Amino acid sequence: MSIALYILFAIGMTFNALGAVALMRFPDVYTRLHGATKCTTFGSIFTIAGVIAYGFVRGGSAYQTLAVHALVALVALLLTNPTGAHAIARAAHRSGVKPWGAVVDKLEDKT
Repeated sequence: MSIALYILFAIGMTFNALGAVALMRFPDVYTRLHGATKCTTFGSIFTIAGVIAYGFVRGGSAYQTLAVHALVALVALLLTNPTGAHAIARAAHRSGVKPWGAVVDKLEDKT
């Protein structure tokens, strides 16, 4: 079981690291936001899944409480991360931040 936990944590850390790379390497706010949000959400799912599995395998009331708190944090993360990213992207668009490269902006006609 410990190998499965290490695999979950390794996948989570890899995707969180890719999210950090996305913040540094992508050219504009929209692609940075997309890369960071998708990667860190996916990485956090695996990391929290590892914590939940550890809590239930280890047993005891303290570890099960840890697993339940991690599950609640996962639900909160899954609700707030995409919502926050959408709000930031919408604010950037309304502020006039243009996407990098030749992009057709269909929302520009509607605002």
